[in-house]
This record gives sequence, structure tokens and C-alpha cells, in this order.
Amino acid sequence: MKIIFATGNKNKMTEIRQILRDLGMEILSMKEAGVDIDIVEDGKSFEENAMIKASAIAELPEVRAMDAIVLADDSGLEIDYLNKEPGIYSARYAGTDTSYDIKNSLLLSRMKGVPDKQRTARFVCAVAAVFPNGDKEVVRGTMEGCIGYEIAGANGFGYDPIFFLPEYGCTSAELAPEKKNELSHRGEALRMMRQIMEKKQCLSIRQLAVTGTDLIAAGMKPGKEIGEVLKQLLDYVLENPEANTKEQLLEQVQKTMA
Repeated sequence: MKIIFATGNKNKMTEIRQILRDLGMEILSMKEAGVDIDIVEDGKSFEENAMIKASAIAELPEVRAMDAIVLADDSGLEIDYLNKEPGIYSARYAGTDTSYDIKNSLLLSRMKGVPDKQRTARFVCAVAAVFPNGDKEVVRGTMEGCIGYEIAGANGFGYDPIFFLPEYGCTSAELAPEKKNELSHRGEALRMMRQIMEKKQCLSIRQLAVTGTDLIAAGMKPGKEIGEVLKQLLDYVLENPEANTKEQLLEQVQKTMA
């Protein structure tokens, strides 16, 4: 099974692949999956925007034919002193074509003279998933910190160079990539979503009530053919979780053999 992640951001895809690297699924960006669609993100929260993106892509005929899990995220920076700005408008703050050097400098100027105790902030990431059977899930991860006094670090992107982590004495852009993935809002949200995906897969495996012996009794030959059919049945159960009895699955086997 494949995962299509609703982004064209190379830096974000690098993070995603590092965090989900041993999940055992191919992870594709929108471009790699051949998806070219403009999505209007008009939700009122990170969760709503993430689900809008995931749902829009999952509904495309070419994506439905791929039998893929569609993931999407919406993330941003909340600064308490600025009434949680830029929030869900983080990517569009000061204009969508404005560089993050300018965005970061603008936020630092707005925070000039603000004391340490009032510089609290957090990164927020909501990750939404649409599964091949239509199930939908959404989770939220956060990373707490504060706004620094200068731009620092080259390991991150976006607002990382001004997001200071007091316990580490550096910005998130100064962390090693592995440490950033461990601490980050996106890392936390993806790990939560990973648990949901693994749970759904385990439930589907338990639902697979047909054994190799049942297939032999149904007229199949022992060996590789049975393994392939069992894999096909597992994919079938992932798409059709209501098909959880031996009779229903053997009926699907007969259709496959016909």
C-alpha cells in the first residue's frame, strides 16, 4: 500500500520520509503521485485545513485507483503575545510569495521589546488521513518554545530560525535533523498518525479469517499462489472492513479464481 502526502514541499517530504521510513509503505508527494490540483484551504483550524486537503486528493479518480492512504498536514506558528498570530495563516503571513527571511524579520520587529516571559509560542501541526475504505482521522502535535531575538540556524526551514527552545539553548533550526524530528510538532503528529495506521492494519489482519488450509479446501494449490491470494485478501479487507467472515472472504476468493 502507498501513502500520498499532500505537499510539494521538498523539505517537508524529507522530514516525513525520515519519520515514517520503517513503516513499510512507499511515500509519495503529490507530484510523484501525478496529482496536480489547487485546493482552497478555507478552514477555521489546522485540523479543518488538513482534512480539506486530504479529502480533496482522496476523492480524485486517479488516487482512488491507487488504493492509497492520503495524508495531509496543516501547520503553523502561534505567538501568544500576538494573539496566536500568524496561526493558520502562517504560510500566507505577509504574502504567500514573501520569503521567510522577511516573514521572520517582520515577526522579530513586532516582538521588539517584549520580555522573555511574554514571548511564549508553539508550533502546531495537524495531520489528517483518508483511508481507502473512506475512514478519516485527524491528530494534532505541538512543540512549545518562545520567539528568539535574532534569526539563527540553517538546519530548518520556515519559522525555525526564530523559534527558540530554552531547554536546548538554541532555535529549532540549530537542532540536528534527527533531534528536530524527535521534538517537532510534525514528528509528534506523524507518530500519532502512524499508531492509528498500524492499529488499522493489525485489525485488518485479525479480520482475515481465512487460512491457507481454507484456500486449499477451496481448490487452490499449495505454495506461492496461496500467499499471493492471502495478500490480495488482506488488501480487500483494508478496503472493505465489513467483510470479516470466512464465508465472505471465500466468496471473494471464488470471484478471484473465476
